[in-house]
Amino acid sequence: MSQASRTRPSGISTALNEAYDTALLDLDGVVYAGGQAIDHAVEALGTAREGGMHLAYVTNNALRTPDAVAEHLTELGVPAEATDVITSAQAVARLIADQLPSGSRVLVIGGEGLRVALRERGLLPVESADDEPVAVAQGFGGPDMTWSRFAEAAHAVNRGLPWFASNTDLTIPSARGIAPGNGAAVEVVRIATGAEPQVAGKPLPPMHRETVLRTGAKRPLVVGDRLDTDIEGAFNGGVDSLLVLTGVADASQLVAAKPEHRPTYVDADLRGLLTGQPEVTPVGEGFGCGGWTASVRGEQLVLEGDGEPLDGLRALCGAAWSHAGDGSCGLDAGKAVARLGL
Repeated sequence: MSQASRTRPSGISTALNEAYDTALLDLDGVVYAGGQAIDHAVEALGTAREGGMHLAYVTNNALRTPDAVAEHLTELGVPAEATDVITSAQAVARLIADQLPSGSRVLVIGGEGLRVALRERGLLPVESADDEPVAVAQGFGGPDMTWSRFAEAAHAVNRGLPWFASNTDLTIPSARGIAPGNGAAVEVVRIATGAEPQVAGKPLPPMHRETVLRTGAKRPLVVGDRLDTDIEGAFNGGVDSLLVLTGVADASQLVAAKPEHRPTYVDADLRGLLTGQPEVTPVGEGFGCGGWTASVRGEQLVLEGDGEPLDGLRALCGAAWSHAGDGSCGLDAGKAVARLGL
């Protein structure tokens, strides 16, 4: 089933960690949240790795260096090397380096991860719009980023400098809930300048290119928690994807997803890497999975039956996505989703 015509989640009898050679894993909301490992993540990744699957960590968060991310993962019980980590800072640094000569000064609005990535590409990070930069690079700088840094970016962009953003995720998951992401900070500069940045991170092609170059994956599986970055990035790259429900996306958003936001597979958490996925099959005028059947009645999605809640969600996706076609499903799915308790 092609991604462009996806009308239901796919089934597969082989465990995903055996069917795919490389997992391209998002971090925030997938492996950890607020710095702490998400339930079952460490054990599932360990088993997948022992079975021969290459694990690569692909994050839109440009704050930390690959070394720091790998160290954090290892501390959590997920052994990793810096070469296993691909960040949007690396993707945006390559994007800038492709357009500017080596040694160019770049105003950095962000953290150490962005500075290190720029130096890796032969660019010189500077801190002020008065330091003669020829471009602006903006990435997530952490919760303590001061207002003066956004003003510095606005001064430079208003002088006509090209502006690059590592990513535009409006939110990020944290231990206390959903918090503003780099996209919110980018909006501050956009409002102050009227300019539009060149963006490198998921779901855009520069991030996919960076990931392929650094991992060498032959049959990759994108694993993420966001429809608008992870899953859309997989769609744009023409590769399969697994959505886990441990971060930003919830069941209602998944049911309403437009084509580029529809994952190949969906599971509760990273244990889904270690199993196959059940088939979602046409049943009468609806779709069935496990003990559930979902169908459209009037302006509502209706769910009947019983069983594993995730199977019910998969059936709902079949009914909703088929009804929506190339658009987003606007049917009332509230009661049906509520039955699942997801």
